[in-house]
Amino acid sequence: MADAGTISLPYRRYALALLLAVNLLNYIDRQVLFAVFPLIKIDLSLSDTALGFLGSAFMLSYLLLAPLFGWLGDRWSRVKLASGGLVVWSLATALAGFAPGYRTLLAARATVGVGEASFGTVSPGLISDFFPKARRGQILSWFYVAIPVGSALGYLLGGVLGQRYGWHAAFLLVGIPGLILAIPIALLRTPPRGGDEAAPGPEKESPAYSALFANRSFVCNTLAMAAMTFAIGGLAQWIPSFLYRAHSLDVARGNTLFGATTVLAGILGTLAGGWLGDRWQKKSGKGYLLVSGWGFLIGAPFAAWAILAPGLTSCMSAIFIAEFFLFLNTGPLNTVIINVTDPAIRAMAFAINIFFIHALGDAFSPSILGWLSDRWGLRSALLITPLAMVLAGLLCFVCGRFVIRDAARAEGRTLE
Repeated sequence: MADAGTISLPYRRYALALLLAVNLLNYIDRQVLFAVFPLIKIDLSLSDTALGFLGSAFMLSYLLLAPLFGWLGDRWSRVKLASGGLVVWSLATALAGFAPGYRTLLAARATVGVGEASFGTVSPGLISDFFPKARRGQILSWFYVAIPVGSALGYLLGGVLGQRYGWHAAFLLVGIPGLILAIPIALLRTPPRGGDEAAPGPEKESPAYSALFANRSFVCNTLAMAAMTFAIGGLAQWIPSFLYRAHSLDVARGNTLFGATTVLAGILGTLAGGWLGDRWQKKSGKGYLLVSGWGFLIGAPFAAWAILAPGLTSCMSAIFIAEFFLFLNTGPLNTVIINVTDPAIRAMAFAINIFFIHALGDAFSPSILGWLSDRWGLRSALLITPLAMVLAGLLCFVCGRFVIRDAARAEGRTLE
């Protein structure tokens, strides 16, 4: 482990670029499945419920293993956990390309969740330790720009490769690059936990993990992210199929259009959220939550219009606006987790967050939407997602009542 002061700015930027690249692969490998949903459905003769469970299987293993990796991340090498997770999920994605049937594909997707849980619990705290607190919102926004870009690339690559070569080839080809990046991740120098703000001298006793559940800001923030995850997870997994069914787009065109919309709206929304969050945070200790809360409430009606719009142009325009405001929250809400938790238990904080946002969010939303789609039709089923966005916005405002005091407590300060 390197002393924070000895790590040069170019190396910190290199670390950010490397972790961003891995996070891109994270979301490419995660989303490629949904790009080839229509092809898998036809090839394996699956119901929408069974199809949705392929997405849920990944999320179940992801959320169930996150607490274990969070516990390890607070005690062991974070770069080893990150690189090991990268190897596991990349191999599992590539091996899905050889799956002969539904059960094998289900097992491969569940294994992808194991590897991504290892990386996901340690990477946000690791990357935040490379940079000062005042820039955390923008830095994490750059890291999380991988969500829209990687997701879009997953849709684009999955759609094009799946249309031309079949869904087996799509999994195989997107899984290989991760094995190459595992080596530089394993060799990455790491700053002390807490980064430049790490207290000198003997280490203080780490707080108990139970303290996270008494931290009202952490709890409210996690519930807001769970509602958001329910909405965005359901939309991300079913919109390509919605475009295929409701607007008669083939797999390649539908995924290309949705992917291009997602990458543009996601980049703009994520970076705008980080910039706005840091600016508002300087004026108010609840600035990150205000940006996120208003983003959810403004985006919800546009998400509803995207589902109800009769024409493709109005549908895609509404999707763009809804995604811009959805991605506005990414950097700010993850920065809130870092700011209100002690550095000694930060990996576990992200693990608990991962567990609950997916357990209450997209672990089951694909299957729920698939089940509702079998009964009501996909358009009607998708209309529950804007309601989840409204709930997320309201929870952000509730969280704002506690965040200033909890952030001060995490820094060892007290407020009169």
